[in-house]
Amino acid sequence: MDKRVDTEGGLGDASLLHKPPPVFIFVGHSGSGKTTLVEKLLPELTSRGLQVATIKHAHHKVVLDEEGKDSWRYKHAGAVMSMLVTADELKLVADAVDHREPALLAQRFLGEADMVLAEGFSLAPGDKIEVLRRECGKPPRCGIEDGLIAIVTDMDDVYPELPHFPLESIGDLADFLLEHAAR
Repeated sequence: MDKRVDTEGGLGDASLLHKPPPVFIFVGHSGSGKTTLVEKLLPELTSRGLQVATIKHAHHKVVLDEEGKDSWRYKHAGAVMSMLVTADELKLVADAVDHREPALLAQRFLGEADMVLAEGFSLAPGDKIEVLRRECGKPPRCGIEDGLIAIVTDMDDVYPELPHFPLESIGDLADFLLEHAAR
């Protein structure tokens, strides 16, 4: 996917803007299989040549930057972002106080990705796919008015007007995401 946009009629670096990657938010109750589904989608999408990034929402406090570590020291000295680069990885610590929605996070940090799969964020705006299993015994977390565009489920009677995908139908779901992203 070409993410460059010519805003001035020229090709200089100053005239290129990055189009944020499409973001799909996977929602569902705890234990519904969201993480497993995203984990299965990743190799399917990457085998098709896409660079896919993920964003995970945690409801509990997670320590990303330990007190006394260099990134913590830099942040407390005034850095808006701190990055640790090793031979194999890159880790970023940044405040996201006003940028917590998946689309804004993707635009700010994940411009190299062709697609972003976010997990959680049931209250955030955006295109959502709900993972809903009969075994969980709970109603859907989201409705069509919340941005729900498809359901991955073993129940046919929930939102029959939306596309349904069986839990194992990874290729068909990947096709749907690609078609939706192309619109």
